[in-house]
Amino acid sequence: MKTVVVTGAAGVLGGGLVKSLARNGMTVRGLDLRPAPEPVADVRQIEGDVRNPAVVRAAIAGADAVVHCAAALPSQHAEQIRSVIVDGTANVLACSREEKIPRVVHISSTAVYGLPSLVPTPEDYPQVPVDPYSTAKVMAEEACVSSRAQGMCVSVLRPKTFLGPGRMGLFSMLFEWAVEGRNFPVLGRGDVRIQMCALEDLIDAVRAVLAAPEEIANDVYNVAAAEFATLREDFQAVLDAAGHGKQVVSVPIGPALPILRGLQWARLSPVYGRLLSKLRADSYVSIEKARERLGFTPRFSNREAILRTFDWWRTQRGSVVRRGTTSREPWRQGALSLAKVLF
Repeated sequence: MKTVVVTGAAGVLGGGLVKSLARNGMTVRGLDLRPAPEPVADVRQIEGDVRNPAVVRAAIAGADAVVHCAAALPSQHAEQIRSVIVDGTANVLACSREEKIPRVVHISSTAVYGLPSLVPTPEDYPQVPVDPYSTAKVMAEEACVSSRAQGMCVSVLRPKTFLGPGRMGLFSMLFEWAVEGRNFPVLGRGDVRIQMCALEDLIDAVRAVLAAPEEIANDVYNVAAAEFATLREDFQAVLDAAGHGKQVVSVPIGPALPILRGLQWARLSPVYGRLLSKLRADSYVSIEKARERLGFTPRFSNREAILRTFDWWRTQRGSVVRRGTTSREPWRQGALSLAKVLF
């Protein structure tokens, strides 16, 4: 692969991928609605919408591969989620087919499994979406399957929530409370095992499918950390690193859930419904298929990924605007910020 186009190039994953590919000698073009926060030398950054056929065709013309990272946030309005994820993916695939792009890599999500009862969850587990975001991700994958049936090589990667330099979103709430010397709440005992993924490991997986033979690349793979502890242990590592001697504090699930769901309904909290359910049970996937077929070996554990992100966040604190429209920005805490006084 000599020329690669990255959609969502101003995002955390897209931006990191642009840097990695350019550093390894590839010609890279980035496509995003927003300008790149950190321009990379010799990388052409194109501002435009992945839902616009003319823009996408112009951006990908002559490329060897397209990595489709552009997406919407789970906390956004359902119409926006569907438009960006479903319509955007369909357009990128259609334009790639028209331009005869040899390979497309689609960044999906383990959200397609909904709230699986089987852990570790394999790639062939039924897709049971439970909200607008997971439904949109399933529909986007269906477009990938249709494109394969038309002869295209389409890799689908399903990462767990990824962490790394540039990532804020909901994690900024944990980081902020930690440096302010506050305890941090978790639902129930916090003894559920929640798998995450380091940004660098996800980039490694993208590079692996770009380099793989077509019969290997033309498939779907889970991508996540191999080592992970309980939510309580991983969050406590951040509080320990902050140095105030604070603790993760259990909050009774019974009273907390209706309150949090009410706040979400009133759009006074960024904690969306599927996340509330996911944090109540173990959530981790099998990465054996990626290990065996792609040679994927995660370099970072959950704890290492979250602490590396925390270290980066501390150097950037106060330098960003709290809009919460992308994962590069700290999400507005809404009514949850008032709960600080209790911790």
